[in-house]
Amino acid sequence: MQIYCGEKFPQTRQRRLRLNQSIRDLSSENFLIPPNLILPIFIIEGVNETETILNLPDVHRYSLDLAVKRVQEAKQIGIKAVMLFCVCDQKNKNPHGREAINPDNLMCRAIKTIKNAVSDILIIADVALDPYTSHGHDGIIDENSIVKNDETIEILCQQSLIQAKAGCDIISPSDMMDGRVSHIRQTLDSHGFQNVLIMSYSAKYASNLYGPFRQAVGSDKNLSKADKKNYQMDYRNSNESLREIAIDIQEGADQIIIKPATFYLDIIKLASQNFVIPIYAYHVSGEFAGLKFLAKNTQINFEELYYENLIAIKRAGASGIISYGAIEILKYLNF
Repeated sequence: MQIYCGEKFPQTRQRRLRLNQSIRDLSSENFLIPPNLILPIFIIEGVNETETILNLPDVHRYSLDLAVKRVQEAKQIGIKAVMLFCVCDQKNKNPHGREAINPDNLMCRAIKTIKNAVSDILIIADVALDPYTSHGHDGIIDENSIVKNDETIEILCQQSLIQAKAGCDIISPSDMMDGRVSHIRQTLDSHGFQNVLIMSYSAKYASNLYGPFRQAVGSDKNLSKADKKNYQMDYRNSNESLREIAIDIQEGADQIIIKPATFYLDIIKLASQNFVIPIYAYHVSGEFAGLKFLAKNTQINFEELYYENLIAIKRAGASGIISYGAIEILKYLNF
């Protein structure tokens, strides 16, 4: 970075660049526009159903008919992509997450229905087994509750393939199994889906901020008091993320995700300085809920707080942000 020296007062007055909103906008280094944001949507069975989510204020689960309307609203405001998460009925869960590879499961039906209704929206499909397993982990577990890497990959490949056949544009493996990007890429390519992108959760940390999300997809009770530290990343490490990202890129990832976002701005910056690839930060449920609760219990304006938070993520080097309040903040910004 070049530092300009020799500037001095009164010839140089930095405050001139802050004089009014128009000048500040003209001089701004970072912007937030609709294509920067990806909207996650939680989908449930039923018709004309909306459910509130415990500890995730102003975010809901939608039956598929209402999810279509939510996608249409996102498209109208300029959002280019939505990320789908479907709630699996408890009776369909088992230790191997077999419902994940049912070509008529809710995820596949959601992809088809949304694509038919809003053909030009990009659909990002989550690939992991935690919504489908009776134990709440992202893969098949052994007798010690350690996720079995290679056996899990086999199911993830099948899951990716049925989602591609259903019409999704982007496969997004969130499981953190070693080697899954390579195997998914090979599976997609060998079945004629060379143009389906892989947006990999390359640096997904074993964070304490996922609680409301697990409640949203119904995996919290299945997981109970267990954790995912034997496959998600240790939050004490930063350089490890570079290895994870480099491996995913080598295996065929087109885009990468860093999760969470706000607590991991250093990881976003590190990645942006070392890799020329689209980098998406996932502003996770605990981060979003925390801002909501803070604004509710103080005199802080939520929209301004949230906007500052998202700009910080962009400033760190993120190409885009996955966040639950995407529509809310764009309305605030008058898009």
